[in-house]
Amino acid sequence: MIWTAFLLGFLGSFHCLGMCGPIALAVSAKDSSPFLKNKIIYNLGRTLTYTFLGALIGVIGFSLALAGIQQWISILMGAVILLMAFFYKRSERLITQSGFFGGVNQLKSKLGKYLKRGGSTAFFTSGLLNGLLPCGMVYIALIASLALQSPIEGAMYMFSFGIGTIPMLMVIMLSGKLISLQWRTRFTKALPYFAMFIGILFIIRGLGLGFHYISPKLQVFDYGAEQVEITMCR
Repeated sequence: MIWTAFLLGFLGSFHCLGMCGPIALAVSAKDSSPFLKNKIIYNLGRTLTYTFLGALIGVIGFSLALAGIQQWISILMGAVILLMAFFYKRSERLITQSGFFGGVNQLKSKLGKYLKRGGSTAFFTSGLLNGLLPCGMVYIALIASLALQSPIEGAMYMFSFGIGTIPMLMVIMLSGKLISLQWRTRFTKALPYFAMFIGILFIIRGLGLGFHYISPKLQVFDYGAEQVEITMCR
């Protein structure tokens, strides 16, 4: 499942150029460090935030799994991903325009202040804050992390997602508007279909069909009066 996170991050980075692209260009304009040091530090900051959020969501998923509903979590989260992908534009607007995210402008303002300071610490902090900006693709990845039901796997999933976003943003930082609007549109159109594919994978995983790694069966072991369910071949 981890490989889907990298691809989701890579494809999602084309869509997210609208929000993250101007910030990436601002980072590039302020960065005069040799060997791309500050650009890398900025992107590692974003990835660290994604990783922390994945671990946090994974803890919630693990707590739900202890209640014995691990299969249903995977099926339900897969269905949510499918729904978000099917109504992607609508869900994206709901996420970015909701009153719950009223602090987005304030967050962007803080980003700008840190970038003006310059220095590695400011770039790293800007990356950390950038990882908190609302984004539909990030939330789809977090839902997938919840379905994994493990803080470690959740962190790894979001780390892989963050790494997947770096190549395209680095290209933007180094080359400005190298990627044409036509190509960005093509990748953006492909995004919901790939998200649907991930949702279907998690539903199949939750069904426990007995396919190694993809849909492992739940094995029940009898220990006296108690029955313990564990997922095999995760």
